[in-house]
Parts: sequence; C-alpha cells; structure tokens
Amino acid sequence: MDGGVATDDDPVADSPATGDADDFDAWVTARAPSLLRFAYLMTGSRDAAEDSLQTALAKACEQWARVRRMDDRDAYVRRMIVNAHVSWWRKFRRRESPVEQVWEQDRGHYGDVAGRVSEHDLVWRLCESLPAKQRASIVLRYYEDLSYQQIARLLDTPEATVRSHVHRALATLRTTIEQQEKTDG
Repeated sequence: MDGGVATDDDPVADSPATGDADDFDAWVTARAPSLLRFAYLMTGSRDAAEDSLQTALAKACEQWARVRRMDDRDAYVRRMIVNAHVSWWRKFRRRESPVEQVWEQDRGHYGDVAGRVSEHDLVWRLCESLPAKQRASIVLRYYEDLSYQQIARLLDTPEATVRSHVHRALATLRTTIEQQEKTDG
C-alpha cells in the first residue's frame, strides 16, 4: 500500500471498514434530506446549511465505527451540525456586519407580492429574528418534533433552560405578530 490508498491487491480493501463505508453511504442516502432540512432551519441559509451538514458528515464518516453503534445516530449527527454551525458562527461573526435593513431585489411585478408569500416563509422570517438559542429550541421543538429532554441533550443545556428558551421565543413571536397586525390593520 503506497500513500494510504487501498488497491485491489490490498487486504485493507476487503476489511470490515469497507462495510462501514457502505453502511455510512446507505445511512447518509436515507437521512440526508432530513438532516439538510434541520441544518437549514438551524442556520437560515441554504449555503450555511450545506456547509454545516458537510462538516458534520465528514466528521461522522471519520468516526463511523463509533457513531453506527449509537442508539440515536440522527441525534448525534444533529448535534454535530449544531456544533459545526456554532463553530462557523464564532469564527466568522466578526467578519460579517449586520445591517439594520436588508435591501431586497425587486422580484418583478406579478400582482400582489404579499399574497404570494407562503405561510412557511412568513414563519421562517419571524424565526430568523429570534436569538440563536431560542431559534434552535423552537426549530427542534416544533419543526423536528423533539421533546424538551431530547432538545436539552442535543444542545447540551438543562431542560429548564430549553423550556425557558421556547417560552421566551413564543412570547417574542406572539408580540411581533400582534405588532404587525396592529400596523397592518
């Protein structure tokens, strides 16, 4: 074996690790859409979601012999996605400067734009306004339908703190919606 590459004549190519790779590929094929959806809901950006998912899956692949023996692989990889996004956020948050108002490109004049905005987009925009920990708790609770205990374990936070994040997020969303209704009506 030269340079760590397995060849047809190499006994490593027929080792159990090859079966691990097949198992990992099958698991990723089955779970990737759900994990990407979760990553998108966590990050708010398709690009950031794909980056976080790729980082998590690369680490999961390296540790697959251990990960495959876990009772809940999905929860473990979700936690890896959260960690990857938090690492990215910590690394790059100083480079990005938030602005007060984002300029939106004209989407054309095809009638009432507000009428075409889906309910999903509206809910997501409201969730984007939440602090990261509250948004993560809301996403895990209502989009992923996890229990408070599962969320606490996934975010490595006490269950009471998760309940507090969800409560505060819902209160913030409620207030925001009421204010929008007052200004619209």
